[in-house]
Amino acid sequence: MISRVLDAPRTLVFDVWTDPKQVGEWYGPRGFTITTHTMDVRAGGVWTFVMHGPDGVDYQNRIVFIEVVRPERLVYSHGGKEGEPGRFHVTLTFEEHNGKTLLTMRSLFESAAARDWVVKEHHAIEGGNQTLDRLQEHLATMDRRTG
Repeated sequence: MISRVLDAPRTLVFDVWTDPKQVGEWYGPRGFTITTHTMDVRAGGVWTFVMHGPDGVDYQNRIVFIEVVRPERLVYSHGGKEGEPGRFHVTLTFEEHNGKTLLTMRSLFESAAARDWVVKEHHAIEGGNQTLDRLQEHLATMDRRTG
C-alpha cells in the first residue's frame, strides 16, 4: 500500500489518472516514459501501454479495469494471466480532504512470493513512490482554472 496527500481536488486527480494524454506526462518512475496504445476507462475496458526504461528496455503493460467509480475509485488487474509472476490487482481510492486528495494505492498479489518478486525485480515500492511524486509535480504545473 502506498498513499499520498496530493495538493489538488480529487476530481482533477482522478481525471489526470484516467486521461491518456495526461497520464503519459507523469506515469511511471523517474527516467521512464510511456506510450499508451489504448485506454478505455470503464469496467471491462483495457489500458495497454509500453513503459520505456532509461536503459532502453521496453516493458509491455496491460491493465483491465474492473471497477470505475468517478471520482472515488479505480480497481484494475495489472499484468497477464492468472499465475503469471507480476500479476496483481490494484485498488485506487481518491478521498477529498479540504480541497486536497488522499490517494491510496493498494496492490494485492496472488501470493507473498509474487509480491516479493515484483518488489525485488521491478523495485515496485520505490517506483510507486516516484510515480506519485511525478503525479504531484504534474498537478502543480496545471492551470486549476481550466482543470
